[in-house]
Amino acid sequence: MTHILEATGRFLRRYWLIPAFLLAIVMLAATTDILERFFVYYPASKVEGDPSLLGMPFEDIYLKTQDGLRLHGWLVSKPDAVHTFLIFHGNAGNIGHRLDWIRMLYDLNANILIIDYRGFGNSEGRPCEKGLYLDARAAHDWVRRQRPKERDTLVLLGESLGGAVAVELASVVPVKALILQSAFTSAWDMAKTIMPLGLLRPLAGISFDSQSKIKRIHCPKPIIHGSRDEIVPLRLGKKLFSAAAPPKEFYEVPGAGHNDLLAIAGDDYVRRIRAFLDSLPR
Repeated sequence: MTHILEATGRFLRRYWLIPAFLLAIVMLAATTDILERFFVYYPASKVEGDPSLLGMPFEDIYLKTQDGLRLHGWLVSKPDAVHTFLIFHGNAGNIGHRLDWIRMLYDLNANILIIDYRGFGNSEGRPCEKGLYLDARAAHDWVRRQRPKERDTLVLLGESLGGAVAVELASVVPVKALILQSAFTSAWDMAKTIMPLGLLRPLAGISFDSQSKIKRIHCPKPIIHGSRDEIVPLRLGKKLFSAAAPPKEFYEVPGAGHNDLLAIAGDDYVRRIRAFLDSLPR
């Protein structure tokens, strides 16, 4: 018994770095998961309102992700639609807080599919980066299966965190266009913005690396940003634009913050989106 204890002691003294390293990995993974949920996602479970409040016919849509979760969304159809939009919202609230965007696109003769990510609204699960990418792919695949005539008219609209989701999807499937609003370059750039001293360094395990992916996306892409964005600084929007492959355009909304671009820009915003859609080949 003494020999066994001595041998164990020698082993631990010699190889103590192995369990310490494994423990560090476990702790970092746990910390990253906690920080991701605490700093990145602010879901609301109760969906208040629906498109009918603004006079739009809609269907409740339920779809399955590759990992078996059930997601909820809305399909708003326009009989004379030329384009079909997939909307990926930001990191807070749920689809019920995006009725103004749905109404704008509906008035521009578009079909709209908007989903709640896992853990948001009436969708199952808990949000994480990989999961959001699976959710976006499930929405895309639903359109291809259920509305195949519209698969070549897909336009992605990504808002804030949804911009990273839209960029990921556009980097792996063909889409007609990609519209980004209040989007950022990467999670690490955002972490440095929130905590300049690097206290959120564990968030480096979260990527949302739109800056590298957007270089591979060659569809038309307007990038829209408020000059007074208090959450995602304007410089990150410009940095993302600089990294983007052409064709691209940058639309800075003077005086707008993170969530009020449509309210601040008003008719000019609608006019620019209409002109962009009219410029797309049919």
